[in-house]
Amino acid sequence: MRTYEVMYIVKPVEEEAFDAVIAKFDSLITANGGNVEKTDRWGKKRLAYEIQDLAEGLYVLATFTAEPACVKELDRVMKITDEVLRHMIIRKGE
Repeated sequence: MRTYEVMYIVKPVEEEAFDAVIAKFDSLITANGGNVEKTDRWGKKRLAYEIQDLAEGLYVLATFTAEPACVKELDRVMKITDEVLRHMIIRKGE
C-alpha cells in the first residue's frame, strides 16, 4: 500500500451536500481496500480564475493509503462527479 494525497475543489453547495460529497469519496476509498488517514476541510476559498462561471470553491485535502487500482477508480469517479470542479491526486514521497 502506498500513501497518497488528493485535493479537490467542490462547487459552493449547502453543508449537507458538501458532507455527502466528502463521505462519498471517503467511502469509495475504503470500499476499494484503501484507508483514509485524514480529511481536512479547508472551507470556501476564492479561486485564482473562474471555473464554470464560479469564483469560489470548497477545498478538501485527504490523505490515504491504497493500491494503485483504488487510486485509478477514485480518479475516474472524480472526473464524472458534477460537484467536483478540479482534483489532483499525488503519491507522497517515501
